[in-house]
Amino acid sequence: MPLLFLFYVIPNTLHNTWLGISRSFWGKIGTNTWKSTVVLKVQQFIYIYDLAFKPDGTQLIIASGNRLLVYDTSDGTLIQPLKAHKDTVYCVAYAKDGKRFASGAADKTVIIWTSKLEGILKYTHNDSIQCVSYNPVTHQLASCSSSDFGLWSPEQKSVNKHKVSNKITCCSWTNDGQYLALGLYNGIVSIRNKNGEEKVKIERPGGSLSPVWSISWNPSRDEHNDILAVADWGQRLSFYQLSGKQIGKDRVLNFDPCCVSYFSKGEYILMGGSDKQVSLYTKDGVRLGTIGEQSTWVWTCKAKPDSNYVAVGTQDGTISLYQLIFSTVHGLYKDRYAYRDSMTDVIVQHLITEQKVRIKNRELVKKIAIYKNRLAIQLPEKIQIFELYSDDSSDMHYRVKEKIPKKFECNLLVVCSEHIILCQEKRLQCLSFSGIKEREWVMESLIRYIKVIGGPPGREGLLVGLKNGQILKIFVDNPFAIVLLKQSTAVRCLDMSASRNKLAVVDENDTCLVYDINTKELLFQEPNANSVAWNTQCEDMLCFSGGGYLNIKASNFPVHQQKLQGFVVGYNGSKIFCLHVFSMTAVEVPQSAPMYQYLERKMFKEAYKIACLGVTDTDWKELAMEALEGLEFETAKKAFTRMRDLQYLELISSIEERKKRGENNNDLFLAEIYAYQGKFHEAAKLYKRSSHENLALDMYTDLRMFDYAKEFLGSGDPKDTKMLITKQADWAKNINEPKAAVEMYMTAGEHLKAIEISGDQGWVDVYVFALGDFNIILFLF
Repeated sequence: MPLLFLFYVIPNTLHNTWLGISRSFWGKIGTNTWKSTVVLKVQQFIYIYDLAFKPDGTQLIIASGNRLLVYDTSDGTLIQPLKAHKDTVYCVAYAKDGKRFASGAADKTVIIWTSKLEGILKYTHNDSIQCVSYNPVTHQLASCSSSDFGLWSPEQKSVNKHKVSNKITCCSWTNDGQYLALGLYNGIVSIRNKNGEEKVKIERPGGSLSPVWSISWNPSRDEHNDILAVADWGQRLSFYQLSGKQIGKDRVLNFDPCCVSYFSKGEYILMGGSDKQVSLYTKDGVRLGTIGEQSTWVWTCKAKPDSNYVAVGTQDGTISLYQLIFSTVHGLYKDRYAYRDSMTDVIVQHLITEQKVRIKNRELVKKIAIYKNRLAIQLPEKIQIFELYSDDSSDMHYRVKEKIPKKFECNLLVVCSEHIILCQEKRLQCLSFSGIKEREWVMESLIRYIKVIGGPPGREGLLVGLKNGQILKIFVDNPFAIVLLKQSTAVRCLDMSASRNKLAVVDENDTCLVYDINTKELLFQEPNANSVAWNTQCEDMLCFSGGGYLNIKASNFPVHQQKLQGFVVGYNGSKIFCLHVFSMTAVEVPQSAPMYQYLERKMFKEAYKIACLGVTDTDWKELAMEALEGLEFETAKKAFTRMRDLQYLELISSIEERKKRGENNNDLFLAEIYAYQGKFHEAAKLYKRSSHENLALDMYTDLRMFDYAKEFLGSGDPKDTKMLITKQADWAKNINEPKAAVEMYMTAGEHLKAIEISGDQGWVDVYVFALGDFNIILFLF
């Protein structure tokens, strides 16, 4: 029979080309849960009993008829067919070190192959080989037939064989390689040590009427105990500890299971069989949904190591490789983030304190909504509403408040203080916590976005964005929706500013548009946006993400950018909440850039508000000085208080007192500020402009900056020049430079002071003094 091989990489689409069908396919867990996409299809028209991935995931070994087919998993290329068995190949397994793999067949032989696809060893049993499995630690091979099992390793010259009382159908090694579990046709599970000795015997209730058809140990190293999953043809899935003690109750399957296997980290289970489909289960056996439907029985299914790819082999020879894409199910309210974990749990994380609480549901979590002290979780057959134990903002203890025991189909779920809001395409339904429908709204177009924007309990407002570009506000106690505005492009994301005066919209063209809600005016728009959020503490600040960048915009200033991966979902103070893949992080972003934008425009009060969100000490100093120079004393005083700078606070207090007394010369105030800052020349110019040259001279002379003082005077009044020289002479006298002092006193005409200093020094010199208009000169010997 010729090989029919088809390979596709078509996201979101499943193609059954040989049947002439092309249709979109979504996982049956729900639109927002996860989707599976067939990326590889092979049809052999021969039973596919088993398959195995090479540990690095690069190759897929298929047991097809009496051959092994080796495929490249990256592009579906058939690398090589291997024909060495004389009858149907029932099983194949790869050693964990990737050096060898083994195959077993109805011809009673086991063949050992190298990773280079070379057969290096063959040995036989007395009956057909049913299963093979490599020890994950020692790489010892267990091969099982209808009447015995063998243990082989490269160091051994022979195979150690052990008789069994019934046909072995399946086998699996524990993580540490110490024990081998055997599933028997008579419904018994036998757990053996490495030497083949039976240590534990598990007798299943159904006995021979419930053959154990597939078993697998959980490979997770995070589990405290070894856990064995057992699937039998009594149509049950059970779990056991190594001791043989059952964990929980049997789970009814309603089909005959042919294969059960874990993901490589043990978080999920794959199962297929007579129901002609591959299903995904939690590690605890909770069914999550269908990965893919088949035309015939599914005989084997395995997960590609360390990935979300699943290979499936069926009775009619079809091999499918599915890619599972797990979408994020989550909700955010301010600093509380709730998200799905392990498909059935909900974790609520406080993004500031990093506290977490886990809520176990033991069912598939389909939707999550969080608002204030409320948490809503949609499960397949009900919605559970939780509330916080207390009003403490740090409280993380939730308790069940109400249960709505109904199955709902919805695209979006929102919770308010007293209501649940369900969104299904164009329709919004408002339900009480008892499940009674109180109100319904039908929109003109598909609903793309919905958000609670606050309000009194029972009267909250909702912000709704539609595919046709319409944006509405709805109050849960009002049957009429209010149209805020309508744009020409579809809405992707929405947010409203803290004062409810501005609206930010991200449309289908990745453009962020900001409107004035009252006037409907488009204030500005920015490209390359995938999500947007207003700062809850600052009316004029928003951020948006896109193209690997975080963009922060204050007022109508240019955008400030920094690198950031993910989607912005919240903006509170200096913290931006960002969702990247499945992880929510709170990014601390200094608000320096927008603060300086406000300072450039002398908008000191606005700059102070931004600084309060979080800036550096250097930024605070810059704000304080800029506000002081701008004579915005209130802002400057707040900033210097933040810096604990008493010197400038005293200056501001002094100026404010003088203003109260009626002084209003701003040049004079600013001159004093400049003098405090060490900007003496600027201060002198302002003193001169305000006709207070004497203050400039006092400043220079107090600072002993006599040269600058002389320069400042220029060819001014001789009296001022004389006064300046006299002050300079006084300074020279004080610093014990008498000769310079005498010279300057004489230049200034202060002869008596010059004579006094000379006398004090005992100098035999010329004494010069004035008497009327005559100079009297005495020569002393």
